[in-house]
Order: sequence, then C-alpha cells, then structure tokens
Amino acid sequence: MRKLTTFESRPYGHRLTVVTAETIHTMDPARPTAEAFLLAGPEIAVVGSLDTCRAAAAALGGPEPDVRDFGAVTIVPGFIDAHAHPLMLGQMMSWVDCGPAKAAGIPEIVALLKAAAERIPNGLPVRGYGYEHRNLVEGRHPTRFELDGVATDREVYLMNASGHGGVVNSFTFDLHGISRDTPNPRGGEFFRDQAGELTGELSDAACNILTGLEGVKIGHHGPNFHLADEPEEHLRQLGVAQENFLAGGVTGIGDAQVSRREFDMYLQLAAKNQLKVRVSMYLLSHLLDDALDMGLHGQFGNARLSFAGIKFYADGTLGGWTAYFPDGYVGDPCRTGQLYHEPAAYKELIRKAHAVGLQTATHAQSPTALEMVIDAIESAQAARPDADARHRIEHCGLPTPGQIRRMAVAGIYPVNQPQHYYNWGEGVTAAIGTPGERFNPLGEFVEAGVPVTISSDAPVAAPRPLKAIQAAVTRVTRSGRRLGADSLRITARTALEAHTINAATALGREDDLGSLAPGKRADFAVLGRDPLACEPQHIAAIDVLETWVDGVCQYTADTARRTPRPTLTP
Repeated sequence: MRKLTTFESRPYGHRLTVVTAETIHTMDPARPTAEAFLLAGPEIAVVGSLDTCRAAAAALGGPEPDVRDFGAVTIVPGFIDAHAHPLMLGQMMSWVDCGPAKAAGIPEIVALLKAAAERIPNGLPVRGYGYEHRNLVEGRHPTRFELDGVATDREVYLMNASGHGGVVNSFTFDLHGISRDTPNPRGGEFFRDQAGELTGELSDAACNILTGLEGVKIGHHGPNFHLADEPEEHLRQLGVAQENFLAGGVTGIGDAQVSRREFDMYLQLAAKNQLKVRVSMYLLSHLLDDALDMGLHGQFGNARLSFAGIKFYADGTLGGWTAYFPDGYVGDPCRTGQLYHEPAAYKELIRKAHAVGLQTATHAQSPTALEMVIDAIESAQAARPDADARHRIEHCGLPTPGQIRRMAVAGIYPVNQPQHYYNWGEGVTAAIGTPGERFNPLGEFVEAGVPVTISSDAPVAAPRPLKAIQAAVTRVTRSGRRLGADSLRITARTALEAHTINAATALGREDDLGSLAPGKRADFAVLGRDPLACEPQHIAAIDVLETWVDGVCQYTADTARRTPRPTLTP
C-alpha cells in the first residue's frame, strides 16, 4: 500500500503555542501520556513536560510562546472515523427522523412524514430515515399502501436504518415504471407479497430508481443512496455534516462510498477553502476501471482531501436482511440476501486493484460473503505478495474463528461499528439466531492479533466516537442487554486506539494522524472527562468541549449550544 505523502512546507515560522491539560493521552507508544505539547502552526513540534516544551519553543527562536492551559480536562488525538458517508449524513439531516426515539410504530411514522409533506413544496419528494422494522411494534416493514397515506402525487421514500433500502409509495413505482412484472435488478430486489404484488419495500441495487434520470447510477456495485439535490444544497449538506463530525471530536473521515457526486462536492468545498475535516476518499467499485485508466495506482492528495482506495460490496446488510445467508434467515427462511458479485468476478476485481497497489475496502457481513473476500485477498497476495497491502473488510460482522486467523496472516484490517450492536443487536439475533451474539467480535480480533478499527458508518449511526467506544467496551444494547460473551469486549484503551491511531493506520495516514507526536498534525479533541478513568457505562456521556484541526479550534461546545442546528439522533 502506498501511503499518502504530502508536500506542504514545514510550519516552524508560525506562532508557537504550548498546550497543557490535566490529562493528555497521546496514543503514541513511545510516550503514552504527557504534560504538554508544543504547536508550531498546524503541526506538533514537541511532546513532553511543560518545561521541555517551553525550552523547545525558546530554541526555535521568536517571541515567547502562547500557553493554553485547558485545565481539568482530557485531551486525546482527534478521532478518526474510518468508515462514514458524510454527504449522505448531511442529506439525511434534512430528512424526517423516523427512528425509535421518534416513532414506535407505523402510524407514527406515517404521521411524521405526512406533517413533513404539508411543509415541503408541491412536487418535491418526502424522505424519511431511521426506522428498523424489528424495533416497530408491528415487527414489519411499512407498505407502499401505508405510505400512500402520506402522498399520492409525489415520491415518498422511507429509508431503512441500514441505508440499504427501505419503502416507497405507489407513486414512486408508477413514476419509474416499476410493476409486479418488473424483474429484480442484479444486486437488488423489489419485494413482493405472496400474491406477487409489490409491497413497496426495495433493497440495494433496486434503489437506483430513486436517483432519477440525472442521478448517479452505480449498477450492482452497492446500495444506491446517491440521491440528487441541487449542487448548492449538496454543499450545504456537506457543511452541516462537517459540523456534526466536529461536534463528536472527529477530525478525519474515510468516505466509504465515493461516486462522482461526492467527488465533485469535495472538490468544490476544497476550492472554497471550506473543508474543515480531513477526508480520505474510497471510490466505489463501478469506478475501478476509470481509476486504473487515469493512473490512480496509489494514494494521492493533500492533508485535507485525498484518494485512498476502492470500495467494494460483497453482500448486503444484517439490518435489512440482505446480507447473504444461502440457507435463509432464522427470522424469515424465504429471505437469503444476496452477493453483489459472483465469486470469480469479485476475485478478478480484487486482483486488478491489488496488482497496482490499491487498497481495497469491502463491505461483507455473513460468513459466506467473508469467505469470498478473504479468499480473493489471499489469491491476490499469492500472485503479488505485499506485506503492507492493508486490504480492509468493512463491518466484518460475523467472521468465523478460522476466518479471523486467516485475516491475521493476510494482514486484513476489519473496520467495525460497535454502535450497530448497541442499536440493533437484538435484531441480529432475531434475524440469524444465536450466532448473532458474536456480531462484531472485537475481542476475538484482539486475541488473534488482528488490529481493531471502529467507526460510525454515519448516518447509520451518529458520528459520536465516545458512544462507539462505550459500546465496544460494554457490548450493552439500547435495551440494556449485554450481547454475547465477555470475551467479545475490549478495553477502553484498545477502543480509544481503535478510533485514533488504528483508524489512521487503516487509512494509510498513521505518519501524520492518529496520535499526538512530533511531526504529526495538530488535531485533537478536548473532553470533559477521561474515558480511560471513568466507569465504562458513562463514557458516552462525556462532553466533547472543543475540536482542533491543524492547530485551529474548529468546534466549541459553548458556541454549538448557542447556535441550534439539525442533529442526527440514532
């Protein structure tokens, strides 16, 4: 894997600032804690005692350094969310929240959407998000006929919490010419009842219809959540999404599904100098040949915006029951989910990417899908050995112990989301039975020597690393149940590493991000309490007081409290 190298000038002509606090966790093995660190513009120059930092500042010359004493707080490196969907997050922040905190059943969802329809100008679609059918009192998906109660003269789309599909009204099907006789697209499904009638539910590649004539088409390469708005609206959405990440202490993001929509918006935001967080882009696999033709054979970019690799899908989602279980789901034996690619075709895609040194990141949940991914990576490595390829498996929900051992040997990085089992742990066990207790087996990764990276998958879960850390440490679900054996849990320190230095490594950015060390970027979060010293069940309640990027404060909790803005609650 070719790690990102930036070519910006050294910052030592900048104003020097000494930062100190009661507790500083550097996440640097060479110096795990420190009393202070010296900022030289956007970089960290020295880490150590207050006296050491003062002396270093004097040796660099110039005026006396500023001293910023944060007092009785804890400073950690800026959190890195290695798998998220920022534009989708910003877009959904303007949709109707139909999650469990807002609606316990289908009539409440319909009422929320209907109220929104009365506010939204005629002709514009009504969009909601956040429902999980197993969390509804009815225990099922809404139907198109129920959504017809919202509107019959415009599109209505209710996205499942997984992001891999949802439910539409009858108008939407009529608009796009979808009938009971329409075949399912490759990699997706229009669900039907026992009589063969469309229920309104659709999944994965079937969501291509929602992008309209001018929207991004990605074929069978993933769930299509690339819904189009006006470019100015997309820029606004990215702006509010950035603020949402910063409010959680996040300074770096891996965008795990970049189409031409996202790529164009990032370029525009960067050109306007409005990119406040760092973004590493993973182009969706339908763009692989384009990337190869353009010579994108390794990471490139600058410290704020960079190309990292290629994103693939092996199967669907456990939350939407589209992850691939060939023998059917315990909760519905008629459902099997699907693979996005035939194994031989997927193996060839991985071979092409690996052959030129590109990192791959593949969404895979079921043991069958994971077998396809691990086998393809092992084959690619056998043909062209690369000890630092860092191929990733996104979510990596239910690997077998044998597969985990093979991941360790092949150097595969799982990127997990503990908030998923906080939000829907019981739903996974309802879907597939007792094996679901092992969902995201972080403790088993640690035991096998596989590096752990945790992230949010925002907007599937809110970009709140402290919530993810608490879930990883406790494995307690929203309903208060502990999911699985204690051996699946990890320590708070391991979880903090997983959201900082390990996440940076998964992005190929450990040389400049992920820890507070000399020569690295001055990205850090100021926390109200120490997550390594408080009771695990209280970690999520810790306040993020400030978030700094390149030595500049980009978020303060006090300012945020005075400026109400949309928030995402799942």
